[in-house]
Amino acid sequence: MILSNRVFTLLFIILMNNLYSQEKKPHDFTQSIGGSNLGIEMVAIPAGSFSMGSITSEEKRGKEEGPIHTVELNSFWLSKYEITWELYNLFVNRAIDSIESNSKANELEIEIDAISGATIPYVDMSLGMGTSEGLPVGNVTQFAASQFCKWLSAKTGHFYRLPTEAEWEYSARAGTSTAYHFGDDPKILDEYAWSYENSEDTYHPVGQKKPNPWGLYDMHGNVAEWTLDQYISEIYTTRNGVTQSPIEISKEEYPCSVRGGSYYDDAEYLRSAARLGSNENWKMRDPQFPKSKWWNTDAPFVGFRIVRDPNVPKETEINNYWGE
Repeated sequence: MILSNRVFTLLFIILMNNLYSQEKKPHDFTQSIGGSNLGIEMVAIPAGSFSMGSITSEEKRGKEEGPIHTVELNSFWLSKYEITWELYNLFVNRAIDSIESNSKANELEIEIDAISGATIPYVDMSLGMGTSEGLPVGNVTQFAASQFCKWLSAKTGHFYRLPTEAEWEYSARAGTSTAYHFGDDPKILDEYAWSYENSEDTYHPVGQKKPNPWGLYDMHGNVAEWTLDQYISEIYTTRNGVTQSPIEISKEEYPCSVRGGSYYDDAEYLRSAARLGSNENWKMRDPQFPKSKWWNTDAPFVGFRIVRDPNVPKETEINNYWGE
């Protein structure tokens, strides 16, 4: 059968568009860190839209989770696991600052010597739960988590930051609209998360439970996770129509938004839509004045995971994403 020129042209355009789409689709990768044998597995999160928040009939729903609204997001990468003590201590100790990777990118240039270093903790910030291999870091402030991202950006040449609230929920849901990414029944939460019911009051090595449909581990439970956003309880009421990549840059230390719930929480706080704002009681036992900007003393249940954003902000805006 001989194809007409018109049909042939149409098929050629479709083929080229498919090839272009495949080239542009992000792929998972592992971020190496020069001077270390550690890496950070990054999962490609596709661009798309979702309904942010929870329906009024969702059990244990909080009023700050509504109204539901449509959010559109660009593609990005999110770390497969929560950041561990091993990784965070590379930033605290700073012994590998001068060692560059052979594969360093050139998306941005930052002088690593100009990045503030975290103070060495003066007590065991794990509160006895441990900092050994695979355990998630806890008791770090949002500022400290953001500075880790800035340091990693300088080390790698890629733009790293904390996820926004919208990015976090989109990734946690992974295409689902139920209370948890596995459904609405908290009775099977044990298969996917460490919560108050099964944790024995401690966090656990990352990645021991089942992942969500996009291959992300511990999005429910283990440690709760910092986001970039200032926590504003009624912010959803201000969003009309389709909202593109919403973010509420933190301008004050408290409250900032924390997502996912932790080993210390009941199931209702681990839901995909559940929101929590930080508070100053998380530094209650800090004897310093002023209190540390790097460490909490009473929030070992809060850690973080990171985003690699392919869209690097303008130089005048980029520090907003690193808590400065």
